[in-house]
Order: sequence, then structure tokens, then C-alpha cells
Amino acid sequence: MKTRLLLGLFFLIASTTSQAQKTNQIWLDDLDIPSFSDGIPGVSTKACASGEPIQLGGVKYSRGLGISQIGLMVFQLDGNATQFSAIVGADDNANKATETHFYILGDRKILFESGPMKVGGVPKKININLTGVKRFGILVKTEASSQKFYSDIANAQFTMLENTMPQPIANDGERYILTPAVAKTPRINSPKIFGAKPGSPFLFTVVATGEAPISYSADHLPNGLTIDSKTGIITGVLNKKGTYLVTMKANNNFGAAQKQLTIKIGDTISLTPPIGWNGWNSWARLIDREKVIASANAMVNMGLSKHGWTYINIDDGWQGYRTANNYALQPNKKFPDFKGMIDEIHSKGLKLGLYSTPWITSYAGFGGGSSNFEDGALPDSIINNKRSFRYIGKYRFEKQDAIQMAQWGVDYLKYDWRIELGSAERMSEALKKSGRDIIYSLSNSAPFNLVKDWARVSEAWRTGPDIRDSWLSLYVSAFTLDKWGPYGGPGHWNDPDMMILGNVTTGAKLHPTRLTPNEQYSHVSLFSLLAGPILIGCPIEQLDAFTLNLLSNDEVIEVNQDPLGKSARLFLEEQGVQVWLKPLEQGAYAVGIFNTADFGKTPASYFRWEDEQSANYNLYFNKLKLKGLFNVRNVWTQKEIAANAKSFKATVPHHGVVLLKLTPTK
Repeated sequence: MKTRLLLGLFFLIASTTSQAQKTNQIWLDDLDIPSFSDGIPGVSTKACASGEPIQLGGVKYSRGLGISQIGLMVFQLDGNATQFSAIVGADDNANKATETHFYILGDRKILFESGPMKVGGVPKKININLTGVKRFGILVKTEASSQKFYSDIANAQFTMLENTMPQPIANDGERYILTPAVAKTPRINSPKIFGAKPGSPFLFTVVATGEAPISYSADHLPNGLTIDSKTGIITGVLNKKGTYLVTMKANNNFGAAQKQLTIKIGDTISLTPPIGWNGWNSWARLIDREKVIASANAMVNMGLSKHGWTYINIDDGWQGYRTANNYALQPNKKFPDFKGMIDEIHSKGLKLGLYSTPWITSYAGFGGGSSNFEDGALPDSIINNKRSFRYIGKYRFEKQDAIQMAQWGVDYLKYDWRIELGSAERMSEALKKSGRDIIYSLSNSAPFNLVKDWARVSEAWRTGPDIRDSWLSLYVSAFTLDKWGPYGGPGHWNDPDMMILGNVTTGAKLHPTRLTPNEQYSHVSLFSLLAGPILIGCPIEQLDAFTLNLLSNDEVIEVNQDPLGKSARLFLEEQGVQVWLKPLEQGAYAVGIFNTADFGKTPASYFRWEDEQSANYNLYFNKLKLKGLFNVRNVWTQKEIAANAKSFKATVPHHGVVLLKLTPTK
């Protein structure tokens, strides 16, 4: 009897254990990979990054992931995975100079490291026990001398306990608000300096926060310009070069404000970085007239225009076909009454930007600035095979397109392709002869060795690849720009790309940014310190209170719009902290203290493990080569926090920032 009971108990335990250990195989390429990927750019599924089949060591694979440049994926496993397996290597068809490194991490520990792998080498098999692992990361670092540096993770799969799945990392940090509420009394937030060319239509708006209604005026406004007292819009034409000092005024029932404006009529425009909105990370190719007007309305109705946000920029997707009217590119059917739309935006005190490219087709497959046909024809055979026509055609239309944009009233042009100097120069000349001031912005990944040429021919140039909503992408786009600093300034700006706040479509469907709240504060702070264009990349009408607060701090915006136009430089990097210093007018300085936690210096530093710590950092001002004593102001909270100081002790959250203004003690 006892033996039967023991045998029964044994089989019950064995049966229970067997049931508990039931598992499923989960292919990584069946997951919603964009929600797990923080890499640059996105990850291809079931194909190489080139779109071709994955091929390693002469073998083609139908399952797996294709990586270009830096791959970074994070999976929340919570102990529910037992195994990870894959085959990794540089794709057989990649550039021969490709050298790639694979790292697999679990809960901060390196579980697999490939060492350097090159094209044609033997691929490596991975088979890792994941029992107990809560957070799992894949890091792929690729180096090459040119394009086509592709890496592959073939046959990649998790073994998961039954009824469990890998999950994306939740972004659930505290969304704390630092910017104080706007006062009822007026505060003028327009830039202190503005440039226009002689004879060009003049358009500048005096904006102020405060209780409505607000009336506007301007003392010493030169002949040829007038101001609308209700809107603050200054229009007209000034034909002679010169500098004019104007006093902007704003009045309401609670008080009055005034601020000096320096108007410079000469050869240089964009004397402060353009700030506004760009539609690509909101709507991509689905942009249309209604969405543009809704964005302009939201810019006004949500109060952003009162803080100085000005540009409404239409990205790729507006282009139609060329017509017999001088063969200038016309809008497609999504944009009826194009001129009327632009006039409506101008009436709100805002400005309008457009997108184009010197290629035959744009990245999104719409008409570009050249053609293989004399009349600029764009047949369906080209549209259906758009990738094959990303080159400059036999016939170019820069002059016609520039004149057409000027006639419409366009204020900003994003010119997008793999930048080369010849096309940049041709459109620059066309815009200068168009009869209108149009800010000229080059995109993307401008070669640094030609930075003096970009400053000569344009008002802004993209310093890197398309940004995505990850700390890695933000770091690459902004924290690596120190060497570009000396070349930015009034009339020519380093551009780190659009902002990745709010709801964005970068690499996936519309979703909340994956930056933590701390990272979002760092994002806005560094973009302001770098003195580059700051363009909101999310649907403005969808802004929540936290994101709106990030974009509505007038003292942070003033750092970006400072008349000196100096870019911040990286002065110190120690104890996992970076300190960036930006000179301001009247001898003041803006200082950003960033807790980067030595990001990128170890494989584990690329990931967020949820055990990160704040940094306690003591900044001695003499380390920044600043002499004397300073009054210290917290720019985000807009509060004076120290007087007659020679140092400042900061507690900086992980990937967060303390943004200061230092004013010399008189």
C-alpha cells in the first residue's frame, strides 16, 4: 500500500512538473519589433536591412532580423524565458569593410559576446539559457567605411513558458512638471533680433503671454513697416540695408511689457534658430491640408505661438506633378488651394515651410526637383519603382520651383537627399533670386568635412541621420555635436533633427515617445543649448499637459534664441556627468549638467535596467574657465537658487539634467 502511494505521488509530481515546464517557441520576427527596438535606424524583419534575403556564410534564411548601423533591442522577460537561440554575423552582401559586434545581455550581465565579425566570416550560433532573466538586451555595433554595412540575426527565437510573451519596456516614469504657470501680466517672447533682405516681404510677429486681450505696438518702427495692434504682426518692405532698433510693447488689463527688437536688413536671414513644427513624425506621407491647418490652429489655440513657436512645416507628401506653367512642381490633390492655405497660416502670425529634394523622387516616392524628361513628367512606372529613382535626373527645376514657392509665400525649405555640394549650391542660388526670404535647411547627414560650405550656402544643415524616440538616437543626434559647435551661429545653424516628444511615428505607428520624463527634459535642454532649429515632431493637437509644459518654458526657449547665437560646447565629462556651457548675451552663461551615466562606454550602459541612480555632482565654475562670482538661476523652475557663488552642487536624475543660468555678480 505504501509503495503504491509513493509511486502515485511520484507520478503526480512528475506530471505537475511536466505541465509547469510546457514551453512555446517565439520567433523574434513575429513580434512587433519596432516597439522593442531603440536602434538606428529601425530593424528589418525576415530580411536583411537592404530588403534582400538574409544571407550568412552562403546560406539564405527566411527568418530573422536585419540590422543597419546600431541595433538595440530590449525585452522584458520577467523570468518567463528559458532559452534564446540565433545565428549572427555580417550579411554576405554587406560592404566588405563591415565589422560588426554582437552582445547579448541579461540583467546587466553579458551572456554572449561575438568579438569582431566581418563579411565572409563564419557565422556564430547562439544558444543561451535564460532561466530567471528578467530583462534581456541585444546590442549590435557595426562599423564600416561607407554604406551597406548590414548585420543579421537569423533564426532568432525565444523559448518561453506557456502563455507568456516578451514585453516592450514600459515608459512609466513620473511625469513631473517644473515650468511655472504663465502670469496674467504680459511677457513678450519674440526674439530680440530679426533679419531680412532688402526688398523682400517682411513678416515678423510680436507675441506675448498673459491674459487676453493683449494689444501690441512698436516704437521707432521704420518707414515701410506697420504693426497690427490686435495680432502683433509686422509687415511691409524695407529696401535699404541698415540696422533699426525697435521697442516692442504689449498691454493688457493687468499690466504692460516691452522689449527691444533689433532689425537687421542685409544679406543674412535666420539670425536666431527657427522654431516650430514639422509634420513628418506626426503623419508621415499621410499629411494633407486639413492636418496642416489643424496644426496651425493648435499652435495658436494651445498657446504655443505666444511662446515664440512660429513655423508650420510640411514634410514629404505634398508634391504632385509639374504643369505647363513653367514646369514648376505643384501640390497633389490632398492640398487644394495651396496659396489660400499659406495665406491663412500667415494670418495667424505663423510661417509655412515646405519639403523638396533634387532627386527624381523623394524618399516617400513623391515628385522631386529633377526629371529624365524635359517637361518634368513623372509616369507611374517611376512612382511604382521609386527607390530606383533616388538620383538627380537629366533636367533640373530649381529655378522654377524656387520662384513658385516664393509666389505661394513659403518661408522655409527642407531640402532632403544624401547631401552633395552641387545640388545644395544650385538651390541656394535659386532661392536667393526668388524674391522672398526662404530659410534653406539641408537634410540629412551632412558630411562634417564640408561644414564650411554648408554654412556658406544654407541657413541650417542636418548633422546626422533621422532621429528616433530612444535615448540612443537622442545621444547620437545631440550629445555628439561638440565638434560642430564652432560652425553654427546667426544665419547658419547645426540641426540635430526634429524633437521626439509627445506622440510620434518614428519607426512605428503613432505612439507615445519612449523617452523617460528625465530624458525628455534633457532633450529639450540640450536642443536649446545647441542653438539649432527646434521643431516639434508630434501632432500638436494631441499634446498632453506634461509635453505642453516642456515646450512652454520661456526661459528655456530664450537660451535657444539668445542673440549671440553661440552653440554650447562640452566642457567637462567626469563621474558619468557631462557639463555643456553656452555663452549668452551680456556676459551670462547657460550651463547644462547631464547625468549620461557614461552611456555607450560599456555594453550594459546602452540599456535601462531600472536600478539606475541619480548623480551627486559638485560643479566648480573655474573648471569652466569662468572667473569671479555668479548668481545662479534654475532655468526650468525659473528661480534664483544661489548668489555670489563660485560652485554649485547638483543632484541630477539618471539621464536627466539641471539647467542653469549664470550671471556675473556686479
